[in-house]
Amino acid sequence: MKFLAYIVCFLIYPLSFLVPRTKKIWTFGSYRGAFNDNSKYLFLYTLQYLPEQRVVWISLSKTTVQRVRQLGGEAYWIMSPKGIWFALRSKYWFVNTNTADILFCLSGRAQVVNLWHGLPMKKIEFGITQGELAKRYIQREFWEAFYHPACFRRPDWMVSTTDFFDDVFTKSFRIAKKQCIQTGCPRNRMLLIPKQDVQTWVNSYESEETKKLIRSLQHYDKVFVYMPTWRDSQRECFANGFDLDAFNECLKSQNAFALMKPHVETIIDTNRSFSNLLFIDGNVDMYCILPFTDVLITDYSSVLYDYILMPDKNVILFHYDYDEYVREREFIFPIKDNIVGKVVYSFTELLSVITTHNYSIDQHKRQTILEKFWGKTARPDYDASHEILKALHLLDD
Repeated sequence: MKFLAYIVCFLIYPLSFLVPRTKKIWTFGSYRGAFNDNSKYLFLYTLQYLPEQRVVWISLSKTTVQRVRQLGGEAYWIMSPKGIWFALRSKYWFVNTNTADILFCLSGRAQVVNLWHGLPMKKIEFGITQGELAKRYIQREFWEAFYHPACFRRPDWMVSTTDFFDDVFTKSFRIAKKQCIQTGCPRNRMLLIPKQDVQTWVNSYESEETKKLIRSLQHYDKVFVYMPTWRDSQRECFANGFDLDAFNECLKSQNAFALMKPHVETIIDTNRSFSNLLFIDGNVDMYCILPFTDVLITDYSSVLYDYILMPDKNVILFHYDYDEYVREREFIFPIKDNIVGKVVYSFTELLSVITTHNYSIDQHKRQTILEKFWGKTARPDYDASHEILKALHLLDD
């Protein structure tokens, strides 16, 4: 059935070029049909500030469609007649990964704006030369290419931040530098505005579960958030010596709490509950929650660069499998020169720095990385959503 579905997709794709598109309609989508990431924040910005513009959220998830409608937005299941119609008629597609965020076979002649999902630390897309993903992008094995056609559909516009990342994205997506717009990430608005403004946003747009979670964090002296990246060869990121019971006891002794947020691709196998840590579904949007945390624990995830936009936060880099990981994935730059935070190499070290509070960030190095990676987009008054629409000439001012 999957094979036949893709055959139909390839037959439909050329027909999508025949449908006239209109600037009066913009469509938005996100990875796996979720309502999250940069697409979400740009969509809600447009709803709020451009009420005359018709913006439509398209999703493979009927739950997502319902949620967007509850917020006052227009949304359709992609397989519905209206979902297909608006995907074909809209001139602008705003996506977080590629056209699979909506539906590849309907993207002919659409202006695809790839908002991406952060500043990569590792080589991505066509920049990858080793590991499992190289079979798709470099070796172009038949079945890899057949089942991932959206990866080969180049974006018309790519959201970037500085000249440094223009070079990264042009190589990774096989586009010209003039197609990169240095406007930053809409989701990072939550990290730049005062916490009370984030709370106002949460009250207006987030689920009751998210509101309840944020309220519960106020009862702790310190809140950690663990956000590891996905590993090509090891999907269970809590398998190698990560003792959840010991971690929970360490937190409990300090009246601290930890949010355990795996990468969306990561499979975790735990039905257990803990007093001082909570596993969060991989599709949950964390960007309105991060301001209510104090310390990020991560490894090789680009969330590091988002998190340090908040000047009062600290970082622990848990590099327990560094030697193995660098054999799997290539970094874009010398990693040790482009990270900031307390680096630990074992679970014992991790507990030690948490217990001793030995994780204060180097502010000078933080500022150096912000200037190199974020440039003007790191300013507290910067609004990436506005700048993206302005760069695409979709605003009157």
